[in-house]
Amino acid sequence: MRISHVVENLNRGGLERVVIDLAKAQAAAGHDCQVVCLFEAGALAHELTSAGIPVIACEKRPGADVRALLRMRRALSAQRTEVLHSHNGIPHYYATAAALGLGVRRVVNTRHGMGDVTPSSRREWLFRESMRLADLSVAVSEAAGRRLAEAGLVPAHKLRVLPNGIHPEPFRARDPQARAQLAASLGLPPETQLVGFVGRLNWAKDLPTMVAAFAKVCAKRDDAALVIAGEGSERGAIESAIAGAGLGGRVYLLGDRSDVPQLLPAFSIFAMSSISEGYSIALLEACASALPIVATDVGGNAEIVRDGVNGLVVPASDPDAFADALERLLADPARAASMGQAGRDWLLGHATFEVMSSRYLEAYAGTTA
Repeated sequence: MRISHVVENLNRGGLERVVIDLAKAQAAAGHDCQVVCLFEAGALAHELTSAGIPVIACEKRPGADVRALLRMRRALSAQRTEVLHSHNGIPHYYATAAALGLGVRRVVNTRHGMGDVTPSSRREWLFRESMRLADLSVAVSEAAGRRLAEAGLVPAHKLRVLPNGIHPEPFRARDPQARAQLAASLGLPPETQLVGFVGRLNWAKDLPTMVAAFAKVCAKRDDAALVIAGEGSERGAIESAIAGAGLGGRVYLLGDRSDVPQLLPAFSIFAMSSISEGYSIALLEACASALPIVATDVGGNAEIVRDGVNGLVVPASDPDAFADALERLLADPARAASMGQAGRDWLLGHATFEVMSSRYLEAYAGTTA
């Protein structure tokens, strides 16, 4: 098959990791794959180009951009694309417009989140109208699928739920020695318990709530620190929250990290305070690292973190509940370890990349049930 993936860009993130892994696996299986970026190519594009997979940047400018549309059309035409797989809303309506009349055999869209906060927005109207030209809409969680259907964004007969999966091989179980080394590198005692988060620093992650919750933890114990890895537009707001809570020596912003599989085993607990999620790659990676998890009950989080089994699920935007969950796991290391192992066992059986990849090939062939 000649497959074109269309994305906004290939900067660091869960969606981008899924697309890169899919394209590499599909190319390795003998398919002709390319990735078309509506905006810039992005920091991770080299992973594909070094593997011989073309990445085309359309360099879209603000507003409607006909030149970007024509660049995308040329890329699809040159490859003679058979399967067009768009990821999220804006790439989808650009991709379907660019593909008109090119004879594309199958159009699949994946929404990697919960959709726009305002289903009546112009962007979602354009997405809804362009779904008329799609054969299949994929939601990455049951919760996301319900929202897309209830908001009228996707016809029910075109909707399928296909959860994300990851390669577990690079991830090893949490390791007290790795934790001691990371703690020491931060100038902390080696026995310090590290609550960790990895992801983009954007509005959806609601990290100020995590900081507020951790301040409550610090009021009761002095042997824990919060480690946040990632970059994004909300870094300034997070820094202000840290300063306002007086946590300058207890919360550490590590910036963007390319060594996440090596970083995660150093955490004692993985924490996610999001107010919006689809089906989080970060949570899957935490499971692969046998980490107990505290996560908010939004999107597909509770489909990954089963409350009381491999972590604790709490209401969003509730620092008290979040702090209580963190304290419970910090106070019971045996239970935390058991939860971490339960998460890794579940991931190996249900959320590997191989499971996801095979289901996408079925979707391309029109055989997904």
